[in-house]
Amino acid sequence: MDAVQVIAEPRRREILRLIWDDELSAGDIAGRFEVTFGAVSQHLKVLRDTGLVTLRKDGTKRFYRADREALGPLADYLQAMWATKLDTLARLAEEAERNETSS
Repeated sequence: MDAVQVIAEPRRREILRLIWDDELSAGDIAGRFEVTFGAVSQHLKVLRDTGLVTLRKDGTKRFYRADREALGPLADYLQAMWATKLDTLARLAEEAERNETSS
């Protein structure tokens, strides 16, 4: 599976967003989703096998971080996509606030 196919899956993109700037344990990542730990673990395995995340073991815990270099030009695409979503969310929140104050 190539990197484009890997990040085409929405949960994998969300995992990458979570570990873009911060290293998180597998349990912390799984806690952010409404699916089983096993399902998140499978996504992490795909990301790890394609080299898109780094893994650090500390005792029985495994910590993950996005590998921006490995993502190459896809890193810019992901950041732009996340920024657009945040801009849209901010705009919708502002509109909702204006509607509340004008009612």
